[in-house]
Amino acid sequence: MEIYISNSSPKPIYAQITDQIRAAIFDGRLKEGEALPSIRLLAKELRISVITTKRAYEDLEKAGFINTVPGKGCFVAPQNMELHREETLKKMEEYLQQAVDTALAGGISKAEVLATLNLLLEGD
Repeated sequence: MEIYISNSSPKPIYAQITDQIRAAIFDGRLKEGEALPSIRLLAKELRISVITTKRAYEDLEKAGFINTVPGKGCFVAPQNMELHREETLKKMEEYLQQAVDTALAGGISKAEVLATLNLLLEGD
């Protein structure tokens, strides 16, 4: 498993780790039951604090992405992909609502909002 940390990113390091492990689980690079590197090993490989790595793993466990087995390590938990999809949709709706509110407050038309969204989607 490869994780890349950017010191110039506005995102905290633990969040960068969490996001990359989540993405690896979602796209199948990490499978159910697969062991993750130990907290200490990952911290050493990334040259970061053990506390930072521990925070990332704790966040992943709280969100149901991994399970910790005392004395054995952390493993990818069984995933309910439909639940994760719903959570992602909810988050997307919140961001889009903020964008719509901003557009309306700035006098941007519905057509301009849709055109901008289409341009952004085509960029990927």
